[in-house]
Amino acid sequence: MIFATPRPNRTTRRLLRELDGVRRELGESAARPARWLGPLRREFRATDVASSTAIEGFTVPRTEVSALLDGRTRLDPADEDRMAVACYGHAMDHVVALTDDDAFRWLDRVLLDLHFDACSFQRDMRPGRWRRTGVGVTRGDGGLVFEGPPPEQVPELMDEVVAWLAESDDGAHPVVRAAMAHLHVVSVHPFADGNGRVARIVQSLVLAREGPLAPELSSIEEYLGEHTADYYDALQGVRTTYDPTRDASAWVEFCLHAHLSQGRRRLQLLDAAGARWDKLEGLAEERGWPDRLVIALEQSLFGPTDRTAYGNEAGVSAATATADLRRLLDAGLVTAVGRGRNVRYRASDTLRERIAAR
Repeated sequence: MIFATPRPNRTTRRLLRELDGVRRELGESAARPARWLGPLRREFRATDVASSTAIEGFTVPRTEVSALLDGRTRLDPADEDRMAVACYGHAMDHVVALTDDDAFRWLDRVLLDLHFDACSFQRDMRPGRWRRTGVGVTRGDGGLVFEGPPPEQVPELMDEVVAWLAESDDGAHPVVRAAMAHLHVVSVHPFADGNGRVARIVQSLVLAREGPLAPELSSIEEYLGEHTADYYDALQGVRTTYDPTRDASAWVEFCLHAHLSQGRRRLQLLDAAGARWDKLEGLAEERGWPDRLVIALEQSLFGPTDRTAYGNEAGVSAATATADLRRLLDAGLVTAVGRGRNVRYRASDTLRERIAAR
């Protein structure tokens, strides 16, 4: 037996109406052709990955995350923090691939493969396989917060979860279905570790498969990372042991508030990105620079960029990318960190002040 999807009440209906409006605006903003959308969407993706892995204690400086996800940083298998970020990014790449797969079907193997993607660096945790032992979630003081069902029940319960994912669920809103998918996975706790990560990844997959927005525009990882205590409280309000007879309405309402908050913030960031791009174009025009240098300036504002990242985005050779970045460095608009092949460029205070000025 798994949790029943709660029927909408007055509060959830109101939240869903507001959320549909926000999601519609996000879709319209993201559909407009604009060169700054690519870097911004990658920034959203990096923020989501960093937030979701940080919830489980894997912390990497935000300025390094994009390079890890793009494969521009050499990974040390012993560095669990960076491996967790890179593996989570790989799992989200898998989600994107499954989003428009016409042959897609919900199977237990989908969830097992996503777990392997996200947790393959944790070989002792049996990545890609159901757990064989009991499992519980504890507080910092060692007190038990949640105890999962016995391991012998996991395969049957996950069969129920997969069957539920594969059916229409009486026309429930995609955001509600995604919230319930998250709750199902994290409550069965089918893996030795990484259950929270996989629950959030599955939530993103449901949203991507059933909704109009890409994962980086529809997920709530950033909100959950910033409100982790509230996130855990919302889960604990539904489960301390595995009891699917309990009402999940409060959990769904929490997720709707999370979607509204993160969606509104992303709308603000989309609007700000357009205004920022206009300023950068004006700066390049003043100096008679090619338009492509705006890409390098934008990348430097989000975090360290390098010759490869800029060259790939701008579609120029390594030699041209190096010359362009040197031009920005000489103009005092970026600063260089590192040497040789490892040199990175970040926005200078001069550039940041220019962009912040009205």
